Amino acid sequence: MTLASRRPARLWLFALLYGLLIAASVASFVRAGDFQFGRKPWQNLTRTLHELSRPSLVDAWLGERAFVYRDDAGQVVRTEDRRALERAYLLGLLEAVWTTIKVATLGSLAAALAALPFGVLAARNMLAPRWLAAPARLLLDAARAIHALVFGLLLVGIIGLGPMAGILAIAFHSFGSYGKLYADAIETIDRRLIDAGLVLGMTPLQTLVHALPRTMLPQALAIHLYIWEFNVRDSTVLGLIGVGGLGLLVSEAVSLFQWGRLATLLLAIVLLVTVFDRVSRRVRAELALRH
Repeated sequence: MTLASRRPARLWLFALLYGLLIAASVASFVRAGDFQFGRKPWQNLTRTLHELSRPSLVDAWLGERAFVYRDDAGQVVRTEDRRALERAYLLGLLEAVWTTIKVATLGSLAAALAALPFGVLAARNMLAPRWLAAPARLLLDAARAIHALVFGLLLVGIIGLGPMAGILAIAFHSFGSYGKLYADAIETIDRRLIDAGLVLGMTPLQTLVHALPRTMLPQALAIHLYIWEFNVRDSTVLGLIGVGGLGLLVSEAVSLFQWGRLATLLLAIVLLVTVFDRVSRRVRAELALRH
């Protein structure tokens, strides 16, 4: 059997195994009784959507200036100026957005710098000694396999709550992604450049250093922008475990059933990610054209 004829057989085998995995997953959930949506799913969904349909930011301009809270007996408990209250909340929201951006930015930068030598060692065309290349690949795979949230939980227990735990969690997880993508980019370098350098008595590493400005730098920048963009999303989740930022406000809103404020936070997250995605794609497209 030729190599070309083996590929369809392997694809069919993969499809069969995938189908068996789906069937086993469904059967397991059914047997455990986990395929259920609660007692009143439609009523709960309707009520939640109704409350989410009015983000709290609307009250910053249209809220009542003397909103009255009453107890079960109808007695006035307190009154508050909803406009002033929500405007103060929006200022806190801006600070949380800034914290989220700082965590993603510093974590991404630390990972990008730390992963570069490991990416060089992991690239197969760099011909690094096996005793260096194999541990480098293993370390990159391990860092990439562990989610940033898991790193965050560990680091919060070690260094305590705060943005530093989020920065390090982003850095540790992204370290594996950067290193893997660096290695893949290095392996796409024209082999003739490396062979020419070897003929001139240069090592593969020296050849890479000389080829970097022309070949690797645009790719490295594109890789950095892509992972940085992803980490902006990830850092919003890390806030849920106490590292600050938007995730912390989301956790508070959910805990207090403040669905209007949750809607405002979700809008802020979507806007932040969308703006960052547009800017990142524009810069990466410009780098591709120049490359």
